[in-house]
Amino acid sequence: MLSTGALRAHLLAVRLAGAVATSREASLRSYRLFAARDPRVTIGLDPEWDWKQSDLIALMAEKCGVSADSRHTSGPDVIDPDRTLVALDAFAERLAEAARNRSPVLLGTGHPHRLLGFYAALADALSAAGCTVLTSAHGSCVDITTRFGLRTYNLDYVRGVALVREPGARGAGHATGAHTHSPLPVRTALAAAAEAGGPLPELVVGDHGWVCGAGQLGFEAIGLGDTDDPALFVGEAEGRVSVVVPLDDAVRSDYYRPLTRYVLNRACLSQ
Repeated sequence: MLSTGALRAHLLAVRLAGAVATSREASLRSYRLFAARDPRVTIGLDPEWDWKQSDLIALMAEKCGVSADSRHTSGPDVIDPDRTLVALDAFAERLAEAARNRSPVLLGTGHPHRLLGFYAALADALSAAGCTVLTSAHGSCVDITTRFGLRTYNLDYVRGVALVREPGARGAGHATGAHTHSPLPVRTALAAAAEAGGPLPELVVGDHGWVCGAGQLGFEAIGLGDTDDPALFVGEAEGRVSVVVPLDDAVRSDYYRPLTRYVLNRACLSQ
C-alpha cells in the first residue's frame, strides 16, 4: 500500500499540490466571476449565500491552502498537500460506504484527457464490489454554450465513465473527449435515469459540472477541484457537495495513478 508520506511526496513532485500550474490570476478571475454569479463559473450550483470575492478567497484558503492575502495577485497558486490527503481519505471513505451498500453510482468527467483513467479505475472497483455503474442517456445530444457559441456534443461512456465528445470525433469507446465545465451532461444523464424508472445514483463522482450539477439537484456528490473551481468548494461549504479533493486537475494522466492506488486501498477496493 502506498504510504501517506510517499503520496505526499508524489503530490509535491508532480505539482498536483504545492505550487501548481493554475495561476493566481486565473483563480482570482474565477472568484470575481463566481461572486457575480456567472454561470460559466457557478457550473450548475445556485449559491444560497451571498459570496463576495473576499469570502471566496477566505474559503479557498481554508479548503485548499491558497494565499488568504487579497493583495497576492500573481504567480502560481498553491495547494496544501495535507489538505489534499485529508480530503482523499474522506473521498475514499465515501466510496467504501457506497461499495458496502452496493449503491448505484454515476461517474463523469469534464477532463477526460487527464482524469478518465482515475475515474475508470473507481468504476471498475465499484462494479466488482456489486455497485451498479449507471450509463443513462448514452448517445444523447447535449447542447452546451461555449465561447464559440452553442455547440452540440454527444454523451458517451468509456469504462463506465461519462464524458462528452464533439460530433465527428472518434467513435464510441475511445478515450478522447471534450473538456467542459457544464452541468448539462449530468442533468441529461439524471433525467434519463428518472424517465426510465431508475435506478438513480446514490453517489455521483466526478468534477466540474458533474459534481455541482448533481449536488444542486440533491444527489450526493464527491469529486476533485482545482484552485480556480470555487463552485465545488462553495457547494461543500453549503452542504450540497459531500467531499471535494483539492488538487491540480490538469496534469499528466499518469500522475494520478498513485492517487488511484491510494484511494482504492483506503476504500478497501483494491483488486
